[in-house]
Amino acid sequence: MSISRDLLEKDLYKVLGVPKDATDAEIKKAYRKLAREFHPDANKGDAKAEERFKEISEANDVLSDAKRRKEYDEGRALFGNGGFRPGPGAGGTGGFNFDLGDLFGGAGGPGGPGGPTTSGQGGGFGGGLGDVFGGLFNRGGGTRVQPRRGQDIESEVTLSFTEAVDGATVPLRMSSQAPCKACSGTGDKNGTPRVCPTCVGTGQVSRGGGGGFSLTDPCVDCKGRGLIAESPCEVCHGSGRAKSSRTMQVRIPAGVTDGQRIRLRGKGAPGERGGPAGDLYVVVHVGRHSVFGRKDANLTVTVPVSFTEAALGGEIKVPTLGGPPVTLKLPAGTPNGRTLRARGKGALRKDGSRGDLLVTIEVAVPDRTEGEALDALEAYREATADTDPRAELFKAAKGA
Repeated sequence: MSISRDLLEKDLYKVLGVPKDATDAEIKKAYRKLAREFHPDANKGDAKAEERFKEISEANDVLSDAKRRKEYDEGRALFGNGGFRPGPGAGGTGGFNFDLGDLFGGAGGPGGPGGPTTSGQGGGFGGGLGDVFGGLFNRGGGTRVQPRRGQDIESEVTLSFTEAVDGATVPLRMSSQAPCKACSGTGDKNGTPRVCPTCVGTGQVSRGGGGGFSLTDPCVDCKGRGLIAESPCEVCHGSGRAKSSRTMQVRIPAGVTDGQRIRLRGKGAPGERGGPAGDLYVVVHVGRHSVFGRKDANLTVTVPVSFTEAALGGEIKVPTLGGPPVTLKLPAGTPNGRTLRARGKGALRKDGSRGDLLVTIEVAVPDRTEGEALDALEAYREATADTDPRAELFKAAKGA
């Protein structure tokens, strides 16, 4: 976060009435006292009190933030109190020229070692004003062309059921905007763009938002780049970006679900001028399995059992996904639709543990019965003729 030139011209410590070596606690105490005294609610209709309150709030915003306070102190030491201030002509827009290496900082690039530099009123400084004031301009209100973060990219991948459970490494071919190779990302076919005179290389312009605040918008003249190409590159048409395709191996973690969106930091489009790359978002689609289903970290499977197994009980073997079968104990009198649990045979969770395999029992009824089996069933029916499985149903229906 940078400090504007307007702020550097103000003595914020004096505004709050504290010394320059004041502690955070002293600054906080002074602000609270002054804020209560000059708050608009306590001074309705007093324009001077309102203006004073804005100054107090502005000073507190800077001095209560350790990073901004440091930038403010350094800026005041360098060119505050009437010292040097870069005017609108800075950056080659009419006041003087400077080494383009200060913009790109790349060896062998424009303005770097062996690269072209501009000359003129700044020539008496040897390496160019960019070398002398490069650090100065990078502070509040500076003219250094700012790095830009690369764009985020979204892609899709389809996994099999097993790959989603166990995780997989898949190739992804992506197209995105990357620095134009023809002009080395400068946008100018000669590699020598000029700093945008509107935003002075920042890529942003500020406008008043009322109430002492200001809003920042991308510069419309340079489209947020901070640079304007005098001779636009024929490939990227001055944007400095061109379409690029690449294939990368992406690791999809175990346990992903259908429709899940995975964020891979720094795997998106490359940034500009040393800016960080964007992020890659991968939307996962998961195929179905012919046997297994899934509920969160638990896998599901339906297992048929015979009538006698359900009635008399026993042990049954159950398949697992990608592993050996497990043996489960089936209690006597197990009804159709009952669910048994095989612990630790499900999908992998984020903490490294596994869910369970939920086994739903389905009593298999034979299509036809003959011979001794038929005689046995007839005998069973006669033996249980006094038992009506629907008696409780009718009883409950009458009482409803």
